[in-house]
Amino acid sequence: MRPVEIIALLVAVIALIKIVLLMTQPKSWLPIVKKFYARPLVTMAVSLLTALIILKILLKEITIVQIFAVIGFIMAITMTGMAAYGKEIIAFAENIFKKRSFVARTWPLISVWTILIIWVLVVILD
Repeated sequence: MRPVEIIALLVAVIALIKIVLLMTQPKSWLPIVKKFYARPLVTMAVSLLTALIILKILLKEITIVQIFAVIGFIMAITMTGMAAYGKEIIAFAENIFKKRSFVARTWPLISVWTILIIWVLVVILD
């Protein structure tokens, strides 16, 4: 199996397990979520490292423009699911944006997105 196929297989298996758990025992997913987010800095570091590794593997197969097109697809799918919780999402967002620490807490993500956005714009507009 190629690395990109291994990534796809892992995503499919994890997603299937999550769907089965959420459909049969929704509360059983909560301890996993709590453990995953209990140490935000560790979660951010591991997630960022994982994203960089996946990006490196993907760039051997497809372009940054194609990756961004897939991101658009995932954003649309995610928004479809989140729309069912519109009121809760709005309350969550209002709570986060009240705090002045928003940028301080999310600067790694903001930095990565900024770099990726500039990269894709340079490629497209070149």
